[in-house]
Amino acid sequence: MTTQHPICSLSLDLDNQWSYMKTHGDAGWETFPSYLDLVVPRALEILNRFGWKITFFIVGQDAALEKNRETLQAIAAAGHEIGNHSFNHEPWLHLYTKEQTADEIRRAEEAIESATGVLPRGFRGPGYTFSRASLEVLASRGYEYDASTFPTYLGPIARAYYFHASKFSTVEMQQRRTLFGDFKEGMWPVKPYRWDLGDLRLLEIPVTTTPILKLPFHFSYLLYVATYSPTLSLLYFRGALALCHAMRVEPSLLLHPLDFLGDNDVPELAFFPAMRILSTRKLDLLRRMLGLMSRKHTVVSMMRRATDLSGSSALAVRLPTT
Repeated sequence: MTTQHPICSLSLDLDNQWSYMKTHGDAGWETFPSYLDLVVPRALEILNRFGWKITFFIVGQDAALEKNRETLQAIAAAGHEIGNHSFNHEPWLHLYTKEQTADEIRRAEEAIESATGVLPRGFRGPGYTFSRASLEVLASRGYEYDASTFPTYLGPIARAYYFHASKFSTVEMQQRRTLFGDFKEGMWPVKPYRWDLGDLRLLEIPVTTTPILKLPFHFSYLLYVATYSPTLSLLYFRGALALCHAMRVEPSLLLHPLDFLGDNDVPELAFFPAMRILSTRKLDLLRRMLGLMSRKHTVVSMMRRATDLSGSSALAVRLPTT
């Protein structure tokens, strides 16, 4: 479909409170505390204001809990795409065997379809984790795309910050040793491509970082910069979008639940960057950032982007190295 502006695909990784507590090594996550009843209405209200239909990547464990069903059904009822974000939301998914990976993806898929009535056909690994096994499972199950790669050189820095703010055991440190990726992740492309999986191919839509520099500019990062200077954050965002335009990159950006929350909402997660901004102030900043994006791009779901790319013969083909 012809559009006036370049395409920008937008998604929201619907990580829940318990999943952040689990990754952080905090006690009490096993009771599955949730903030979905706060996040989802706020997200839907903002998206409706802009008239956008985006992709929500849902965690299977949340879909399996009856208490979350009404909230998750509201996403599908609003016309947004539903994606698979694994069942247990463990960022060490790449350490699973192929059998474990297949079970993880299948369980999430079934729980999500049962809760929302929608069979997910797109996947994003928790913590941007992926492996050849996960890609092969997705392709064999008929998924249209994967969106798990995050090409940036800053992964080890993010991991060091996360470890510094945590109290992990030796086993937990080992599980999380590759959290957020390595420097080599910065060498991955920012433009979509296809994975060569032998007899199978799978479309990859990376989370966009700035071309050449590979610096993040998703909204959690922008809101963190805004804790120092909102003006600088908006200038940085404008510059990143301009660089994408100059390099002919149609960005794929993502939101996280904490973009809609402050520590006044969830004090247990006060250790996360940008959580010290009150939710009312954060939502105002987020609306300004999204408004800036809306003036420069036509915002679509990941599936809409995948459909546009499906017939392209110009996409690069890459072999997975993990």
